[in-house]
Amino acid sequence: MSKHIFLLILISALAFSCQESKKNTPMTNSSYTFFLGTYTDGDSQGIYKFEMDSLGQLKMLGLVAKSDNPSFLAFANHQKTLLVANEMKYEDGMGSVESYQIGDSLQLISRKPSGGAHPCFVTANVEGVVLAANYTGGNIGYLQVDEAGKLSDLLDVQQHSGSGTVVGRQDEPHAHSVWFQPNTNQIAAVDLGTNELWLSSIDMAKHQFSSDIRKVALADGAGPRHLVFHPNGKFVYIISELNNTISCFQISETKEFKLLSTISSLPAHFEAYSATADIHISSDGKYLYGSNRGHNSIAIFSIQENGDLHSIGFESTRGDHPRNFSLSPDDKFLLVANKNTNNIVCFQRDSLSGSLTFVDEVKAPSPVCILFEN
Repeated sequence: MSKHIFLLILISALAFSCQESKKNTPMTNSSYTFFLGTYTDGDSQGIYKFEMDSLGQLKMLGLVAKSDNPSFLAFANHQKTLLVANEMKYEDGMGSVESYQIGDSLQLISRKPSGGAHPCFVTANVEGVVLAANYTGGNIGYLQVDEAGKLSDLLDVQQHSGSGTVVGRQDEPHAHSVWFQPNTNQIAAVDLGTNELWLSSIDMAKHQFSSDIRKVALADGAGPRHLVFHPNGKFVYIISELNNTISCFQISETKEFKLLSTISSLPAHFEAYSATADIHISSDGKYLYGSNRGHNSIAIFSIQENGDLHSIGFESTRGDHPRNFSLSPDDKFLLVANKNTNNIVCFQRDSLSGSLTFVDEVKAPSPVCILFEN
């Protein structure tokens, strides 16, 4: 074999090896995009799109859909469809749920009544079940979304009843969020007004809520708002708006909820007005974060093996009224939507300590819901 032929063979082998190496090397995102839900009673016109680069620098890409008070967003159909809760009360006495096709812009597919007034939360599962929590209506609306992203008419409503102890805030039901329990057909609705967690299921054959409802009461005056399930499936944490606490419940094999502990979301001796809002857990299950509106902070907790929370500290949100926040898909960043100061703030997250370090901020009109694309 001539020397030249040998060299050609060697070069070809090395090139093939490099190509295979590239194919087998996991790709990491150099940037992420996210949708922003807003309130449209001011400068906002609807839903916006932003970009965050690998260093956490933020950039607004622009308005992608005009919509009335799109205060909460969720994905369906493996992120091909965007669902929107329009926190409104139209002439029919209800708000609405919208569905959009996701592309370079958002294309409206359908809009349907949510089942009650002022829906402030929407979610969907892999089977196309869509649930909306109607705050003023005090109920949960049930719809379906098909593979093309089209919403069905309203299929059923789970009406809540009862009241709590806080005059003016708990005189009647106020459904604030609703969640699919992991790996089951069970759902958990959080009602601030009745001061309870409503546990039920969906009869998929009949397309309606089951009549078997179990209720889990919170401490008097707590005002539960949102929740998050621990990745291990053993615990659920409920953040309460009115008494500024986070409660840990253990989930039994029969899906019963047992209260284990409750901790304040605020620093000791803080006496000014504050109200919690959002709650999230890191994907490794080691750290929990909650937002405080008034104290204007992210409370940081480490999660113990028995589910208890240990306070690590508080990070200023560098704005007013942090109604919503989100961890980036790689857990490296935490973004906060400060509604009253019209800004989104990015923090880098230390995966070892759970601490947050300010990176960047960007202006945004009345931001209230951050939803990352993977």
